[in-house]
Amino acid sequence: MTAALELDGSSAGGQFLRTALALSVVENRPVRLENVRGDRPTPGLANQHLAVLETMTEICDADVTGAELRSETIEFDPNLDRRPGRGGLERLAGGHYTVDIGTAGSAPLLFDALLPLSTVLESPLSVTVTGGTDVAWSPPLDYFRFVKLPVLRRFGVAAACEIDERGFYPAGGGRTTLYLAPSRLDRIDLVERGPLEGVRLYSTESASLADRDVAMRQAEGALERLHRAPSLELRERCETTARSPSPGSVLVIRVDHGSGVAGFTALGERGKPAERVGEDAADAANRFLDGSAPVDRHMADQLLVFLALVGGTVRVPAVTDHLETGCALLERFGGRIDLEAGDDRTTVAVTSSLGPDD
Repeated sequence: MTAALELDGSSAGGQFLRTALALSVVENRPVRLENVRGDRPTPGLANQHLAVLETMTEICDADVTGAELRSETIEFDPNLDRRPGRGGLERLAGGHYTVDIGTAGSAPLLFDALLPLSTVLESPLSVTVTGGTDVAWSPPLDYFRFVKLPVLRRFGVAAACEIDERGFYPAGGGRTTLYLAPSRLDRIDLVERGPLEGVRLYSTESASLADRDVAMRQAEGALERLHRAPSLELRERCETTARSPSPGSVLVIRVDHGSGVAGFTALGERGKPAERVGEDAADAANRFLDGSAPVDRHMADQLLVFLALVGGTVRVPAVTDHLETGCALLERFGGRIDLEAGDDRTTVAVTSSLGPDD
């Protein structure tokens, strides 16, 4: 039996847990995590983190200890050697699973943990989640659908997402489904941005806010603030009124360029004018447009787990705490990481890759 990899989350948050579980499955390597979410005001597993752990456990038929709320130590063994696939390769069976986070915990963050599993699937997998779709401290669902998935599809991840109902804070109650198919990834190289091509706006309001024209006002606020070069045409403007148990709104701006896309978001808040929501997202987009990196600062650390699987080089707009923590975690799994900083020339290079050999 392979000894569990000992990991310390005392200076990390939920993303450390999600990435560690994903790499544990792909590498078929047991892990022991101590001090889970140790740098958060309330450490240990919250509902959304427990939902990720329980979903991974069910999909893999894994052995797990510490799967309970507020637990600060967990042990997880995916046991993929009990599920041989074609040619003797260790593969996960697909199927359909349902998950109820039970709060407004983030469905997109749960999906983030599952995406790398596409590289070890034997057959298609779908997971329907009830919870928050657009909540604080996590990517809105439209960022996941219209920014992250298009980037990953370019490098071979076969994934799609459908939404039935929005879930804003505090009630959650949104319902969305992730579809994954067995995938073979290509090396990820995103160093040059390429020419700017267009911008897309996705502005959403709950039905309870429709009489205030929140979605339209968010979009107008964004367009008035956004610095658009003549070549950066408005390619799409989508304003949606959606069912949701809680009032809420969200805006996602996508910038299309020669080597991919980048995304910028803002959530509505009680007492905050809808126009200001649009302006906040546009300010983030403007900072990106003033630089030359091909990915936004959030995508930078979300790509790390895929860099670990196939190798590659990505230039990022900033070295965030999430990025540094993620790089350190990859090194614990045996990856070799080069992080070179400079004026808008910061690159993350993975010179050896993890993951299954095909």
